[in-house]
Amino acid sequence: MRGVLCYLRDAPEGREAMAEKLVLVGVIPEIVVIGPSEQVVWLSDTANLKIEFDPNRCPFQSNVFQAPSGRQLQSGPPRPGIKPGGYKYRLWMNDQLIGQGEVILRER
Repeated sequence: MRGVLCYLRDAPEGREAMAEKLVLVGVIPEIVVIGPSEQVVWLSDTANLKIEFDPNRCPFQSNVFQAPSGRQLQSGPPRPGIKPGGYKYRLWMNDQLIGQGEVILRER
């Protein structure tokens, strides 16, 4: 089953609002497509999460994202100047590798 939800949320003071692509862990989409002004948000209510991109091939400022259960992992926007394309990541729940995903960065 795949689940992707896109919504706008008010940004914290001093930051621009951006569209988010929500990844509901347990309903894992194989691919999430984002633009240069969007971010990915991973969420699991039942497990600690860890998202790990290849450090040499990551569209975001960090290649590892971690959060306890019930907390959102937000990628932030893609790095400036990063090329459009597919970026694969591994998904860990409670320190167990459970799958892979891919973020596809489109031009606009």
